[in-house]
Amino acid sequence: MVATSPQIDSAPRLAAVDVVFPPYVYSQEQITAQFVAFSPPDTPRQGELLARLSRNTGVRARHLALPLEQYGRLTGFTAANDAYIEVALELGEAALRGAFKAAGIRPEDVDLIISTSVTGLAVPSLDARLAHRVGLRQDVKRLPLFGLGCVAGAAGVARLNDYLRAWPDHVAVLLAVELCSLTVQRGDMSGASLVAASLFGDGAAAVVAVGAGREADAATDPPRILATRSRLYPDTEDVMGWRIGSTGFRIVLSQEVAPIAEQFLAADVREFLSEHGLAIDDVGRWICHPGGPKVIDTIEHALALPPDALARTRDSLARRGNLSSVSVLDVLRQTLDEPRPPREQRGLMMAMGPGFCSELVLLGW
Repeated sequence: MVATSPQIDSAPRLAAVDVVFPPYVYSQEQITAQFVAFSPPDTPRQGELLARLSRNTGVRARHLALPLEQYGRLTGFTAANDAYIEVALELGEAALRGAFKAAGIRPEDVDLIISTSVTGLAVPSLDARLAHRVGLRQDVKRLPLFGLGCVAGAAGVARLNDYLRAWPDHVAVLLAVELCSLTVQRGDMSGASLVAASLFGDGAAAVVAVGAGREADAATDPPRILATRSRLYPDTEDVMGWRIGSTGFRIVLSQEVAPIAEQFLAADVREFLSEHGLAIDDVGRWICHPGGPKVIDTIEHALALPPDALARTRDSLARRGNLSSVSVLDVLRQTLDEPRPPREQRGLMMAMGPGFCSELVLLGW
């Protein structure tokens, strides 16, 4: 039985989520063939490995920031980052406007905007460049985040919660933009680079959250953010991240992600839920970042979840690829698009990322 939290009436609400994608969408086979064509001519075995990896990722298609043929014309990090800024602003603006409309919020109502991205560099940050374009107030608070990677979608929602509990009459927004395809190192045929080339896609998401002091639409009554938990694991700095150099972002991705999830995440989830009078069976909706098929299988097994518990996660991976911080927000968007539960229900949002770390967010309908 779901335990009722006495603090639910003071919890912030997730008013809306919007996710947008570049118009260029390709099958996994098309992307693999083009990457092999761009690669050094003396790497046939790596090309075969990439094809095999691509077939095993669970990914069927991905959206890319640029037309596929243009990637061969990128001359280096400067050209890739220039493309990142241009496309990120277009997608970011579309995601914000879509989320404002869905939430019934005017841009000038926003008191805080958090932005996160780990696939390009922009100073001023994306949120600063977009503030006037979308109509945010001149005194809007800004909090750009960098370095959280895949965990940033869940962590960003958790930070919205922190702010809105202190300012219950305010509106706070999270913007996540990831253009993973622009970071691919064409001359790097290492195993980690091949995995990245076969797994990651591009997209943007915006989340609008409102404090408990603001009235909600009784017809929709969006879920509330009940609690959050951050977890940083020791001696795991080399599990995931970037090595940033003259050619841009070179991926660090070890095979320890799934074992770490198996070793630590299940215990963290159970402990977190227990602190709120809940167990695994009390969670009706699982909103999990799709790190990859092995990670999804590991989480499903470690938590002993029903076969369809992570169906939305698998669907997002298949249709979009791993979108880094945007992925868990895509799963969240799918979840919010479903009919509201007929009775009180709990959901758990979770993601992992560089650090190595995890973030848990308890939601209540």
